[in-house]
Amino acid sequence: MITEVATVNQIGNEWVDVTSEIKSTCSSCQQVDNCGSGQVAKAFPQKSLSLRLSTRNFSSALSIGDKVKIAIPQDKLLASLARVYGLPLLFLITFSGIGQTTIAAQSHELFSIAFGLFGGYLGYRLAQRLENKQNNQQSLTPYLVEKIEAGVVQQIQL
Repeated sequence: MITEVATVNQIGNEWVDVTSEIKSTCSSCQQVDNCGSGQVAKAFPQKSLSLRLSTRNFSSALSIGDKVKIAIPQDKLLASLARVYGLPLLFLITFSGIGQTTIAAQSHELFSIAFGLFGGYLGYRLAQRLENKQNNQQSLTPYLVEKIEAGVVQQIQL
């Protein structure tokens, strides 16, 4: 489970709007004061991400300004990443190999490259179709895990 701390902004009947700051890797290093990239990262404001989450399966009472922990299932996220990045790459390499052994041996190598790009495009379209399925979209939706009480020190897991 991949977790993040967010702040409650708005509350509805069965939903809550939360905002989480997007963390830059340049601002978390110990060398941030001595690094040029860290200095540039300090100059720009922190970006934030707003989400509307369901509170149907959440038992704690929330109020505006509360800190909550939100999560995404790690296995679903990794499977999605494998489809999005892996399928186009796999199809590109496979079609390039097929094109090299069949087409390029008889004609120009550009046909082999075009065949590989076509395979990459097919892999992209397949990944897009798999990612747009409704059950896949729901499994990647963040959800509320717990309310973080004020004054409680949270242990960070790396």
